[in-house]
Amino acid sequence: MSTDILVDADALREDVKDKYRDVALDPHGEFHFHTGRPLAKRLGYDNAVVGAMPDAAVESFAGVGNPFSLRPLQAGERVVDLGSGAGFDCFIAAQQVGAEGHVIGIDMTPEMLAKSRATAQVMDLAQVEFREGLLEELPVEDGQADVVIANGVINLCSDKQQVFAEIWRVLRPGGVLQFADIANGRPVPEAAVNNIDLWTA
Repeated sequence: MSTDILVDADALREDVKDKYRDVALDPHGEFHFHTGRPLAKRLGYDNAVVGAMPDAAVESFAGVGNPFSLRPLQAGERVVDLGSGAGFDCFIAAQQVGAEGHVIGIDMTPEMLAKSRATAQVMDLAQVEFREGLLEELPVEDGQADVVIANGVINLCSDKQQVFAEIWRVLRPGGVLQFADIANGRPVPEAAVNNIDLWTA
């Protein structure tokens, strides 16, 4: 674990849970970020693929980019999605890897997990499962993933070194990390780093 973390990790997690609980339960509410089908279109997801998905699979999507724009997944690949939310990227991944592949979504918000699991059943995606867990302590065996994807969640973790250590642990040798996130190229004042509201805003 890193020793230079200035923000309270537990308090940050609870704040993130609160915000994304609202996205799960009230996906058409007012948020400081975009959501749903308009966001997916803006980020370059395939309109035909997204259009065929049920509302529950798309409405709570709140990513910042499109990890599939880096490289389409291959049939049969094993995928781990960090911070899977209501499952949107997992459902995209499932269509790309097919029935012979496997997709594991990891999320810490019970309401998101309930929604993603119910939607996976409706969509009859037996190759998708959702596990409760933290990105710093992934509930995935060593070397199990061909690909790890993430979309706007690593920036919400206080200990990024530990998150990346977990990613390397679960990836097989030669595996691929495909992620979209928010990055800052300038030093952040300590007072801002300590302000949890700024982390989630």
